[in-house]
Amino acid sequence: MASTQLIVDGYRAVAWAQFGTVEELPNIHHRKQWEAETTQVPDFRITCLFVDRRYRRKGMAETAVKGALALIAGQGGGLVEAYPHGLPPDKKISSSFLYNATRTMYERLGFTYLRPKGQGNCVMSLTVKAS
Repeated sequence: MASTQLIVDGYRAVAWAQFGTVEELPNIHHRKQWEAETTQVPDFRITCLFVDRRYRRKGMAETAVKGALALIAGQGGGLVEAYPHGLPPDKKISSSFLYNATRTMYERLGFTYLRPKGQGNCVMSLTVKAS
């Protein structure tokens, strides 16, 4: 069953990261391209992040992904994929359009760039050890 790492402030949900297996979360942007180019299906994928606009640019997306990775470790770990935006260093985009954060954030968390996916997105992976 797909899961969500939720971050709350009092009673308000301020951020979350959705993750699950490919079977649980089959619908991703550029799915046909992903299927044609994938040589190893991941054990888990992080498909979507949300951060309340009042909490953006405060590290909440990174915190949500770290929490999701901890939950994945608790479920046995394995290969995890994410599909962030691969923005050039000189390009800015409104954070409201970043449904899965940026490549640089995932690189800080140890993810490795695999390949482009669609226009402006990429596939990244990380092997998570079981806890």
